[in-house]
Amino acid sequence: MDILKNKKVAILVEDGFEEVEFTKPLDALKKAGAEVDIISPKSGKVKAWNSTDWGTEYDITKQLKEASYDDYNALMLPGGVFNPDKLRMNDNAVSFVKSFFETGKPIAAICHGPWTLIETNALQGRKVTSYPSIKTDLKNAGAHWVNEEVVVDKGLVTSRNPDDLQAFCQKMVEEFAEGVHQEQMTV
Repeated sequence: MDILKNKKVAILVEDGFEEVEFTKPLDALKKAGAEVDIISPKSGKVKAWNSTDWGTEYDITKQLKEASYDDYNALMLPGGVFNPDKLRMNDNAVSFVKSFFETGKPIAAICHGPWTLIETNALQGRKVTSYPSIKTDLKNAGAHWVNEEVVVDKGLVTSRNPDDLQAFCQKMVEEFAEGVHQEQMTV
């Protein structure tokens, strides 16, 4: 299945991303034929969180300071508590993510991943889901939060937790295959 052949996807991470929320979407993207870059503000390797303790280290494909949203067709944001909290405090990471909204490119974020989206000021009126503990944060950012397995809103795919990964990966691949969503563009 090469539905994402000739598509390049960025996965933006910091130390502490939930391992399965990274590996399952990465596998789904590669199976669909996408070229994937692992991008981080760090260089070298990033370390996953595996449920209750540190997990595997993964190689960074490209450092954030060398990455341009122009080089990618879509963006994926895994969750974990540490990962999105670090990313949302990084102006370059927020700017990188915001560029996907501004250009209508699809974005997928799972679990705590939408925390980073809040900082883009692009969630006003958007329907989203997430891990329940960040529900109030998303509502305060103007999003309409719902408790559903997977939510798609104008090219933005969100899910609640690792239990939703199958539905999340399926919708992520579909939205990424569709490409630019004009209605996603923000100003």
